[in-house]
Amino acid sequence: MDNIVELININKHYKKQIVLDSINMNFEKGKIYGIIGPNGAGKTTIFKIISGLVKPTSGKIIYSNGTLGADIARKKISFMIENPYLESGMNAYQNMKMLAILYEVPEEKIDGLLRIVSLDPNDRKKVRNFSLGMKQRLGIAMALLKNPEMIVLDEPMNGLDPKGMIDIRNLLLNLCRKEKITIVVSSHILSELSLLADVFYLINNGTILDIISKEEIQKNNAKLEDFYLEKIEQK
Repeated sequence: MDNIVELININKHYKKQIVLDSINMNFEKGKIYGIIGPNGAGKTTIFKIISGLVKPTSGKIIYSNGTLGADIARKKISFMIENPYLESGMNAYQNMKMLAILYEVPEEKIDGLLRIVSLDPNDRKKVRNFSLGMKQRLGIAMALLKNPEMIVLDEPMNGLDPKGMIDIRNLLLNLCRKEKITIVVSSHILSELSLLADVFYLINNGTILDIISKEEIQKNNAKLEDFYLEKIEQK
């Protein structure tokens, strides 16, 4: 088993508020994980802890089977929030170039990454004129600049039309299957997430309710939405 990140008994408190309570998660190389839960369940805090943006109150994080230090490993994890930061007055290539300079990445990588996400590197259209789907694909291209082992995506489907959802889904599946990038994604659109992820973590009130694979759901001829609602009602 080739782990990218493992969270062991992770707790996060803000003063007296318990945000995460004994969270245990394991993310293997080349799989897609869906994180499901209502607003305030703790999903974004988990993502920030995985990405090294927030420190847990207690618990242990193991990166890459412990072979890499946390600082080095975090450079291999890209985190994209719901609305990625983009310079609206620049085109896609210029946005990529700005970040490439920051990451000290060769500019020669930009063309190929833009083509991977189906954006034309020669298109001079400003980002302010992009559709939401184009902005999301550009955000993913920017997340790929530092050659990550894992990409963490917080609500990448939000606000997309059906075609945009299909485009993002196919893009993420290709990145996982062909490039062996581990993808962790949250979405309230469970019908779409069920088509994308291999494993689902169901969380509520900062705790994990259950872990289920796509195969288990299919074997039971169930819908992800129904399974999650049943788990919520049991609590």
